[in-house]
Amino acid sequence: MASKTAAAKDIITLHGSAAIVSEFFCTILYNRAVYPEESFVKVKKYGLPMLLIEDESVKSFMSNLTSQISEWLEAGKLQRVVLVIMSKATGEVLERWNFRIETDNEVVDKGVSREKSDKEIMREIQAIMRQVASSVTYLPCLDETCVFDVLAYTDTDVAVPFTWIESDPKLIANPQMVKLHGFDTKIHKVDTLVSYKNDEWDEEE
Repeated sequence: MASKTAAAKDIITLHGSAAIVSEFFCTILYNRAVYPEESFVKVKKYGLPMLLIEDESVKSFMSNLTSQISEWLEAGKLQRVVLVIMSKATGEVLERWNFRIETDNEVVDKGVSREKSDKEIMREIQAIMRQVASSVTYLPCLDETCVFDVLAYTDTDVAVPFTWIESDPKLIANPQMVKLHGFDTKIHKVDTLVSYKNDEWDEEE
């Protein structure tokens, strides 16, 4: 029982918010078959079966990503994180998974407490995890070898770490867009949107 309580409390921390985003990325990479199934291990978290990447290079990348996101979140400087899936052969952007993050600065700076049960937070996380898992039912099949990249949108006064580089937004021309469930950890509100290739309208930066 103690371990369950600790896990629930971790959700509402700054590092917990960053870890959740990284776990979403792993779930997306699995469901979109960016890596083969044998590259993942099954675990149970947030009351759901989940898959975490076992590839050492990707694990290292995700660990560093979580650490950097935590640092930006703690400073209240992170606005969005985007997972971009691209064709390995051509570099064409096929999908953009956009996580827009709103930080409650009164909680971070002044320690103001927000009333929200851990059970409610868990339900929101479960809802978006299920949506990500079901995305294969409406997203186009990725019938080619793909790679991924991560974009971070921060405040303009943030210095770019040496492990990151400036990038174009890697937008998709004429995308179809689907808004997914969001979640709120008392400290951060995260809204999620996936966009993919379509011929009807242009995506705004």
